[in-house]
Amino acid sequence: GVDAPGAEIDARLERLVAPRWSLERLAAVDRAVLRIGSYELAEAPDRSPALVINEAVLLARRFGTDDSPRFVNGVLSAVASEVRPGTEEG
Repeated sequence: GVDAPGAEIDARLERLVAPRWSLERLAAVDRAVLRIGSYELAEAPDRSPALVINEAVLLARRFGTDDSPRFVNGVLSAVASEVRPGTEEG
């Protein structure tokens, strides 16, 4: 499911990661986890944002760097604020 809206997901992530940082510069694991989490937040409204973010953080903790979980949490929290305004992230 991530491939179909891939350009939209990447555009949102590019904007939220940082103005001077490109998506290509991110670690591949972080980039993949952010794409999956962004897709779930935008396209699976039946799933709790807190659950989606927690699962992404767990993946980042297991397969990313020491800084990955905090980074993924922050970016996906910003994504959730955009695609699901007014919902609590837990």
